Amino acid sequence: MLLYTPSRRRSIESADKASCYNPRRLLPMNPADLFDALEPLVLYLTAAFGAFLAALWLSLVFWTWRDIRRRSHDRLVRVLAPLVVLLLSLPGLVVYLILRPPQTIEEEYQDTLEEEALLSDIEEQPFCPGCGRRVQAEWQLCPHCHTRLRKPCGRCGRLLELPWNICPYCGQPAQAQAASERAELSAS
Repeated sequence: MLLYTPSRRRSIESADKASCYNPRRLLPMNPADLFDALEPLVLYLTAAFGAFLAALWLSLVFWTWRDIRRRSHDRLVRVLAPLVVLLLSLPGLVVYLILRPPQTIEEEYQDTLEEEALLSDIEEQPFCPGCGRRVQAEWQLCPHCHTRLRKPCGRCGRLLELPWNICPYCGQPAQAQAASERAELSAS
């Protein structure tokens, strides 16, 4: 509990008077005093700007690491690209952007699939094993070199590839077909 004694009361009143208008306080400050007053603010702003630059630098290194992982399988490149950005900062990022692979692995894969689809459309037409010319899928003989391309099934009449041992359409074995063909040839 505080008691107001006369001496204590006088010290409180004198403190109130000191906080009142004082013409000496309105005099211009010395530049050194101004710098001393602003020094903590400048120090804080410098530290904040330095932290921002450090965060930017580290985020560029992280971005480079993630980007090169999407663009290359080579381990050496995966290590060197972020290291260049780590050591050289923005100039290293410019070097990386110039030298990085133009497409990601996924984009290269998609391009490969497109090429394969186009090639499969072209390659769907078979070639004659004798002369190499294009032939139709339903031809039994090549019209150019007379090479046998397919054989008909003895039961259903559909065309079979030469190496097939059984008809996939009716299930008749090819040996039975060959025996029936031999019998027909010997009878004639």
